[in-house]
Amino acid sequence: MLPNEAGISRRALLSMIGTAAGSAVMYGAMSKMGLAQESTWTGRLDLQGDPKGASVLILGAGLAGMTAAFELRNAGYTVKVLEYRKKAGGRCWTLRSGDTYTELGGFTQQVDFAEGNYINPGPWRIPSDHFAVLDYCKRFGVELEPFQQVNYNAYVHDTNAFDGKPQRFKEIDADFRGGVSELLAKVADQGMLDQMVTEEDAEILVSALKGWGVLDDDLEYVTGEASSSHRGWKVPEGGGTTGKPVPSEITPLSVILQSGLWSKISGGHHLHMQTTMFQPKGGMDMVARGFEGEVGDLITYGAKVTRIENTETGVRATWIPSEGEGEETVEEADYCICTIPFSVLGQIETNFSSRMTGIIQNMPYYSATKVGLEFKRRFWEEDEHIYGGISYTNLPISQISYPSTGYFSDGPGVLLGAYVWGAYSYQFNALPGEQRVEKALEYGAQIHPQYHDEFKTGVGVGWHRVPWSLGCFGQWKDRDADYMDACQMDGRTLMAGEHISYLPAWMEGAILSSIDAVKRLHETVTAT
Repeated sequence: MLPNEAGISRRALLSMIGTAAGSAVMYGAMSKMGLAQESTWTGRLDLQGDPKGASVLILGAGLAGMTAAFELRNAGYTVKVLEYRKKAGGRCWTLRSGDTYTELGGFTQQVDFAEGNYINPGPWRIPSDHFAVLDYCKRFGVELEPFQQVNYNAYVHDTNAFDGKPQRFKEIDADFRGGVSELLAKVADQGMLDQMVTEEDAEILVSALKGWGVLDDDLEYVTGEASSSHRGWKVPEGGGTTGKPVPSEITPLSVILQSGLWSKISGGHHLHMQTTMFQPKGGMDMVARGFEGEVGDLITYGAKVTRIENTETGVRATWIPSEGEGEETVEEADYCICTIPFSVLGQIETNFSSRMTGIIQNMPYYSATKVGLEFKRRFWEEDEHIYGGISYTNLPISQISYPSTGYFSDGPGVLLGAYVWGAYSYQFNALPGEQRVEKALEYGAQIHPQYHDEFKTGVGVGWHRVPWSLGCFGQWKDRDADYMDACQMDGRTLMAGEHISYLPAWMEGAILSSIDAVKRLHETVTAT
């Protein structure tokens, strides 16, 4: 027996739960044991103390910049925001009918979606544990609706498995769970876990696995009513004289293991992707609009910052119009919160310390591409009964996300037809927008044959070509060595944004980073 002879150790139990049930179940157990934490959001800011007439210049009107503007003005600071674009939001961005988007290289795309349809090139979902985002949405009247992350009727797909035919998520999930449960239950029942669990715990574990994996009395996962009630029937339950269902054939665990599809069913287990998730009604930029409604009067739009200087008594920023020609304008303030992505900031003239400059210039940004595809009808609902959720594939497009709104509506619908990462994204980014759309159609048709007949229009965004971010999100090459130094005030400038957080790429990370910067700036001002 292990040292904890009274029962299974916490570490061993968590390991076993994580292996058999997945990360979602393990995280729930960890939470009850006090070993896991959620967002660091502790409630709305209440900054006490006199700001003494201090002024703050904020660079960038993404969510981090607008959070800082909102909180600092509420605390009595004089605030001004400079924003490169003609609209606020940064990567919190939505493309709709009539929009025009031009990226680096001169690629220009006209969005021709039907009225009411849209695609979110950046953030597209809000986890229920991102408390700061949710609270600001509530405060600013941003209406939210459920986002369907996991749909058991969607597909998992691998070109090297099942002759390249997509499989229903529920079938692979049920069969993998049943097969793993059978193995573990038999091991426990035969006393082979005696050094990990007590006899009583083993009996409980077997009983739990029998129910969780829908095993029979012989602890086997077999074709029949029990397995079909989870994975789906060959002929579903009906009524009257023809209502008797016919069970579907299970797929052996060895086949699923060899297929690799087991790796595609755990996305919804991740802490930040667990049900329930949310999205704003009408597009993700509704969140940005909520902030903008509070601080829009503080923002100077179309301002391209060209130089940032810490002075002995404050900060000076020089900017020119981001479009067209115009004279340089200089803004001065006592302090600065800079939310410009390091990918862009590294190209701006500054007099930051050599340490800060080195961190900025050495941070790479992750590459990603998104493609929105509009089809003449919602064939995924009408033909395949998929309502929201995501299908996963080993093809370069990575996944297909179905809209979590407008269910059962007639007329065109928009899919996220590709969310491309890594090496494939560099290949997509090198293509003009219309060719990205063509590639998404080519690959997606291997999962949905209706693609070519039903296609209407599309748009593709490669994040390394987006002028105001030059990448999807910041990647720390050595977070332990560099992160805390990047958080420190350099002269009179503080950094904020998703890259200054442990939640990169998420809106929550940007907001929490900004709140932390605001608190530290306020402590500095009130202590002076």
